[in-house]
Amino acid sequence: MRTVMAKADVGDDVYREDPTVNRLESLAAEMLAKEDAIFAPSGTQTNLLALLTHCERGDEYIVGQYAHTYRYEGGGAAVLGSIQPQPLDFEEDGTLDLSKVSQLIKPDDIHFARTRLLCLENTQAGMALPLAYLRAAAAFCRDHQIKAHLDGARIFNAAAKGNVSVADIACHFESVSVCLSKGLGAPAGSLLCAGKDQIRRARRWRKVLGGGMRQAGILAAGGIYALENNVDRLAEDHANAALLAAGLGRIEELTVHSTGTQTNMVFIQAGNVGEEELPSFLAQRAIMVLGGKTIRLVTHMDVSEPDIRLVIASFEEFFSGKRASQTDTADSQARG
Repeated sequence: MRTVMAKADVGDDVYREDPTVNRLESLAAEMLAKEDAIFAPSGTQTNLLALLTHCERGDEYIVGQYAHTYRYEGGGAAVLGSIQPQPLDFEEDGTLDLSKVSQLIKPDDIHFARTRLLCLENTQAGMALPLAYLRAAAAFCRDHQIKAHLDGARIFNAAAKGNVSVADIACHFESVSVCLSKGLGAPAGSLLCAGKDQIRRARRWRKVLGGGMRQAGILAAGGIYALENNVDRLAEDHANAALLAAGLGRIEELTVHSTGTQTNMVFIQAGNVGEEELPSFLAQRAIMVLGGKTIRLVTHMDVSEPDIRLVIASFEEFFSGKRASQTDTADSQARG
């Protein structure tokens, strides 16, 4: 990947003159069966471009309570687009209950924000949304005359899980955001894939947001390599996540939530362990995790099966040490 990036033909992408960016956008649009695509620095920006091109000031989008486009993107739609989010809780399978969504669609009345868009996320916490649900959601949006956007940061993981093409998923949405720097392994960048008119408007908003990157072909070359070489291997990440979940599940102090292991995520809770105690222990063994009551572990192309076994062994070592310490404390108290 670094070799093709170093050799990439470049131009000025702001003027559509970077041949490598143009090739990446064409490749992504073809893979997702959309008319056009636009390359941007991040998934946060491609999701925001979608919201800004679907909605106007005073409009509203319906979104999951813990969805990236609502909770983890700095409130950009509200701050920069004056677009109101209407969140609701995800169901256990990562979907939004369409009957609940229907209750949140506002009537055509001057008292209310205008409901314009439904945003879904695939995968959601590692769970791939069923194709039957996506078909139902698309029909729902048509019936209610609203558009549908997919935060498909991990759409290729969802496709691998369902053994379908990404186009089979993307066809149910007017726009799809795709991240190149997660499981696909590119260093940076995301794509918004949609119709030609929407992408034309997105180019203006990308400029407004500071996303024009001039000789961006260096990054785009990494994205092309990722799309052409790193898609099929995502199944390895899913297998490693299942192996990790199984291994950690044997540790009695851990609660392992298995839903995310549909694809490449494992969620664990470590009981009464201090939030920084376990991450600190693992860091000493060059294993980096974020602390918190719930810890998310994500497998990717830089994590091998031997790495997974090392992580499991390190968790076992930590909790074995905790047990020994508690036993020593109990013995000491008994003798006292």
